[in-house]
Amino acid sequence: MDWLWGRYSVWLYVVVAALAALGLAWHGLVPTPVWIGLVILAAMGFADYAQRKHAVLGNYPLLGRFRYFFETIRPELRQYFWESDDDRLPYSRNQRAMVYQRAKSVLAARPFGSLEDMYKEDFSWLNHTLQPSHIVNKDFRVAVGEGNNAYAMSILNISGTSFGSLSPPAIEALSMGARLGGFAHNTGEGSFSPYHMAGGGDTVWQISTGYFGCRTPDGRFCADTFAEKAASAQIKMIEIKLSQGAKPGHGGMLLGSKVTPIIAQTRGIQPFTDCISPASHTEFSTPNALLDFVQKLRERSGGKPVGIKLCIGHPWEFLAIVKAMVQRQVYVDFVTVDGAEGGTGAAPVEFTDHLGSPLADAVVYVSNALIGAGLRSRVKIAASGKLVSAYDMVRACALGADWVNMARPFMFTLGCIQARDCASNHCPSGVATMDPKRYRVLDVAERATRVCNFHANTVHAFAEMLEATGLTHPSGLTRRHIVRRLSAGQIWLEAQIYPHVDDGDLLQGLPTADPRLASYWQRVDGSSFAPQPA
Repeated sequence: MDWLWGRYSVWLYVVVAALAALGLAWHGLVPTPVWIGLVILAAMGFADYAQRKHAVLGNYPLLGRFRYFFETIRPELRQYFWESDDDRLPYSRNQRAMVYQRAKSVLAARPFGSLEDMYKEDFSWLNHTLQPSHIVNKDFRVAVGEGNNAYAMSILNISGTSFGSLSPPAIEALSMGARLGGFAHNTGEGSFSPYHMAGGGDTVWQISTGYFGCRTPDGRFCADTFAEKAASAQIKMIEIKLSQGAKPGHGGMLLGSKVTPIIAQTRGIQPFTDCISPASHTEFSTPNALLDFVQKLRERSGGKPVGIKLCIGHPWEFLAIVKAMVQRQVYVDFVTVDGAEGGTGAAPVEFTDHLGSPLADAVVYVSNALIGAGLRSRVKIAASGKLVSAYDMVRACALGADWVNMARPFMFTLGCIQARDCASNHCPSGVATMDPKRYRVLDVAERATRVCNFHANTVHAFAEMLEATGLTHPSGLTRRHIVRRLSAGQIWLEAQIYPHVDDGDLLQGLPTADPRLASYWQRVDGSSFAPQPA
């Protein structure tokens, strides 16, 4: 069916019909306006196929125009017959429209007032001041790591997007957009590819359970290969992925049919053979061994910042890592907290829906644990998982994050239409496919500009929200800035909902407001992720 209706076949059918009509008209069997119309349609089909500004039209000539037609009349159709504009599946039309507008530097303003139900349960908002501030330099940076290799991280960056999951021009456009905008692009587990290199953007190299890009033939970690690749000036930080929000505790497989020679070369595997991502690491199985691995990566990369990425599950496991840092005086430079609402190309439904802690709760827990252990100034926190707007950024920073990462919104800037067909290799916009006939529609330079625009305009909106609160830097945000409605009669600050921990409470043996910290701190250490019996 995809061959019947998709890609270039549509205009091919039109050309055949036009030629047939032309022949019949030559014999007087078809009225002249009919075959003229078909020839015009054929010309439109060719024009759609050749252009590279609209990915859907390029892959679906003529047929793709129906999407834009329905987009034009959709307010009336959706208002009376279908779902509303703020239905989140997983991103609403309003959210996607905002991204598209900011990517194109079109004013993302909303006329006629908010569409939000401000009296519903769990609605939240930002407290503002009667004396707004004025921020001159809106290029907010967070220093990650120590010494000469410390990296000045932007407040907004591109989350893990693997080469192989995303197409070659998509990866190159993201990296180029990061270079243009002065922010970072995380490689995802697919390793540092030639397309990241071609884009030239600052890169966070993610090391996953498969050790892709730095592995031995039998799938173990290869320190020499890692050191050789990590020496690239383009790679600014290293991230060890312990788990992923959308499918924590689950590995993955890229079918052999999709493992092209360039993917095989990038990952260090054999072409056209199934690529397995194990569920856990083979290089370590305890917090102490994890810190040894962190030290090895830091040394072999020349001192570059090294962090971990995880979705919070058993609360004692992360606390065991924190206690190991305290005991060993060996630290990760950052923790990327991935919420359960994060995205992935493919995952079992049960894992996507019911495993792992949602982002807000996880960020609070990680921040509290680091504060209680006296490590918060040393270890930075990144937040990722279904963040899209400047308000999402403000709330994440108020809960404890130093910066945020986004993946799917940046995919929208490339032309993604949320078709949710990422695993089939039939992505209609050419973003999540390795089919060159589909991704040919992506103009790298043009899409990179959109990536850069979205970052700049979103950070600008973020700064305007800070000004409205009277602050001049994100570090001033606290949980007292965010208010949440619990019910019709209850309005609480996030500081009242989420427990507060003072610096060093755990080290001094003081009671903490977070019962998980108090319960497990004395029962964990660096020798195991599991707590000792109570």
